[in-house]
Amino acid sequence: MTKISFGSHPYLLGFEQLERLVERTAKGSGEGYPPFNIEAVSENAYRITLAVAGFREEELSITVEDRQLVIRGRQSDDEGERVFLHRGIASRAFQRSFVLADGVEVSGAHMEHGLLHIDLRRIVPDTVVQTIPIRTSRSAAEAPVKRIEAK
Repeated sequence: MTKISFGSHPYLLGFEQLERLVERTAKGSGEGYPPFNIEAVSENAYRITLAVAGFREEELSITVEDRQLVIRGRQSDDEGERVFLHRGIASRAFQRSFVLADGVEVSGAHMEHGLLHIDLRRIVPDTVVQTIPIRTSRSAAEAPVKRIEAK
């Protein structure tokens, strides 16, 4: 498969950040652990829920950097004295990433019954309408010129 770089196309100047975003998303999408849900709680609120049974709160970290939400989990090695006859419960480290859209921020997180809930909210900016007067060349010539004197 040939990789096409956004930087090599003359009409896509300045899209390097988008290219990095696509690469990060594609790279992180192959891992299926831990399973997760994404739900719309309301029009401007979302919740990501990860199944993290067996992890304690202090073994998980949630960070946001450059619009990328990263959840990491690493269980401590306190199993030295236990002998497993069968080990079917996963206890591996993980990293799960989500790309946040512009205006979406993390509003909180909590654990309940082995599920990590991360609440997101979309900040809706106030719409500001600004009217720009259009001057003709004649009105521009008649308009007084403001001078700023240097101190």
